[in-house]
Amino acid sequence: MSRTALLSMDLQVNHLAHVPADYLPTAVRALETARAARLPVIHVVLQLRPGHVDVHPRNKIFGSLPTHLFTADDHGAAIHPDVAPRGDEIVVHKNRVSAFAGNNLQQILAAQDIDHLVLAGIATGGIVLSTALQAADLDHRVTVLSDACADPDPDLHANLMTKVFNRRGDVLTTKEWADTLTTDA
Repeated sequence: MSRTALLSMDLQVNHLAHVPADYLPTAVRALETARAARLPVIHVVLQLRPGHVDVHPRNKIFGSLPTHLFTADDHGAAIHPDVAPRGDEIVVHKNRVSAFAGNNLQQILAAQDIDHLVLAGIATGGIVLSTALQAADLDHRVTVLSDACADPDPDLHANLMTKVFNRRGDVLTTKEWADTLTTDA
């Protein structure tokens, strides 16, 4: 029997500033859907060490970031309050693009017998893409919530949903996913 978890990824204040304002309510609905179905929710956030000592200058994504961003002291690195963890929901810190990078996410999933990952987050061309590909390679079942993911580039978002993710798993809207949870019950 498959055990499912929602990965709520990079829903940090800094990231939300780069996507349309109407995105956040959909991310909230995805979280509410998982919580109502009593599914585990795992929050994955980017957190770098002070001074970015864990970032190589050759890294095109992180190497040029100002060293105060995405550290424990950066208020913009906080998870947005509307999608903040509740109760015993797990928070995993990553230090690269993939949700699996620089942490024990895979160990947590194995310990909880989770083999189906439902992905929501920012950015579609970043953490969602990297995580979906790695999760599929790790033999997890993957569902990407098309409307609970966002990217500053809408064309990239659309292309990934229609040409990449559907080859690695399922692509559903939050409502379609919610409907599968009520029919599976």
